Amino acid sequence: MTKKPQIIALEEHYCDPEVKSRFEDLDAALPPAVAALLDDVGQGRLADMNAAGIDIQVLSHSAPSLQKLDADVAVPLARRANDRLSETVRAHPDRFAAFAALPTADPQAAADELERTVSRLGFKGAMLHGLAHGLFLDDKRFWPIFERAQALDVPIYMHPAIPHPAVIEAYYRDYVKEHPSILRAAWGFTVETATQGVRFVLSGLFDAYPRLKIILGHLGEGLPFTLWRLTMGFARDGTGTNFRDTFCEHFYITTSGFFSNPALLCCVMEMGIDRILFSVDYPFVDNVAGTTWIETLPLSSEDREKLLNGNARKLLKL
Repeated sequence: MTKKPQIIALEEHYCDPEVKSRFEDLDAALPPAVAALLDDVGQGRLADMNAAGIDIQVLSHSAPSLQKLDADVAVPLARRANDRLSETVRAHPDRFAAFAALPTADPQAAADELERTVSRLGFKGAMLHGLAHGLFLDDKRFWPIFERAQALDVPIYMHPAIPHPAVIEAYYRDYVKEHPSILRAAWGFTVETATQGVRFVLSGLFDAYPRLKIILGHLGEGLPFTLWRLTMGFARDGTGTNFRDTFCEHFYITTSGFFSNPALLCCVMEMGIDRILFSVDYPFVDNVAGTTWIETLPLSSEDREKLLNGNARKLLKL
């Protein structure tokens, strides 16, 4: 019989109790079962992983994490939350790894915290969530974070969060009450995070930091599907920007919450299998949904191995 490949899942969320206490409405916005699963980084989570055949989860704080908190609160809180996450990983080092939460309100402190968590705690990078106090993260005040990520040779995972209030008012207001997911996984998350990815390419960030690595979930938030048109469109501007080349050199994508074979094959054809990594998006998506989909993958055994564990091992040095 064929040996089961190891399965490493990269976008798997939890909530730190102290961070969570700063957001009074966080649980109210979630189904009770999901909120309970976010709180569990112990035996219940491991049982869910075992039942689905997930070998390793890379844990990251759920949105909005620290993005909405002021520096005086976020900087010391990041340290405490990351220390607690480190204890969770140390308790089960064969099952968990970690992405840091960073206090983006103070970019230099965020860079220092990234270095502390990677160098001292063994974290594999960091996850950032959407806008930081209303600003996209390509704003140059945040570049110290990316400079440090390049120096440490770790990726930054860009995760969605609720769109800017002005965008909600202009684009989504008419449908939010009846279809609240228009702000989240159904559409708003995708548009906001894809826009961040485009802005990264146009900002000169990768000229400044040519070894920087960015991860996008949800099969790249639609960007692989539009690579040809993005590249053609920006070529008209005469700036020398080759969107495809820059995107495929600096971005990795994961399958989090997006289990579609046609969509996956589009990404493989546009970016190559070496840039795609498996994720579930637990607990917002059930582990079993991800591992059941694995059985249908139209990939060779070599490419399946890359998707499920090989690319993650290489990128995160697992």
